[in-house]
Amino acid sequence: MKLPKEGDFITIQSYKHDGNLHRTWRDTMVLKTTENAIIGVNNHTLVTENDGRRWVTREPAVVYFHKKYWFNIIAMIRDTGVSYYCNMASPYLMDSEALKYIDYDLDVKVFTDGEKRLLDVEEYERHKREMRYSRDIDYILKENVKILVDWINHGKGPFSEAYVNIWYKRYLELKNR
Repeated sequence: MKLPKEGDFITIQSYKHDGNLHRTWRDTMVLKTTENAIIGVNNHTLVTENDGRRWVTREPAVVYFHKKYWFNIIAMIRDTGVSYYCNMASPYLMDSEALKYIDYDLDVKVFTDGEKRLLDVEEYERHKREMRYSRDIDYILKENVKILVDWINHGKGPFSEAYVNIWYKRYLELKNR
C-alpha cells in the first residue's frame, strides 16, 4: 500500500469493535506521513454518521494518527484558542480505501483553558460488555489513557502550541497553492 503524500486527500473511517462502520470523514488533507504517523487537517469536512446523517466540521482541525498508540488526537482551532478531542482507538491502518481505526468510546476532551475531561465512560462500559472487549484491550486502553494524559500535561506533540501553529500554517500554504 502506497502511503499518501503531502497535499493528498484521504477518507477516514471509524469502526466499532464489532466491525460496524461508525463515522466517515471525507477529504482530510494530508500534511505529513511517516512510518508510524499521519498528520492531516479537516476544514469544513463532510462527516457521515453510521445512520446516514451528514454534517460538516465547523472549524479547522489538525488531526494526528499513530500506528503504535491507542488514541488519535483532533486539535480544533477556534478563535478562543485550541481545544482537543482525543479518541481512545486502535492504532490506524491505511488501505487503498481509507485510513481506518476502531473507536473504543472513551474520549478525552481538553478545553482551551487546559481543563481535561474523560468522556463516555458509561458508553465504554456498556460496549465493553455488549461487544466483549477482551481484558487485554481493556488494559491497553487504560494504559494509553495514562500515556495520553502525560502528553497533555507535558505539552507533547499535538499538545504543543507550536505544533498546531506549524501544521496549520503548512495547511494554509498548501491550500492556497
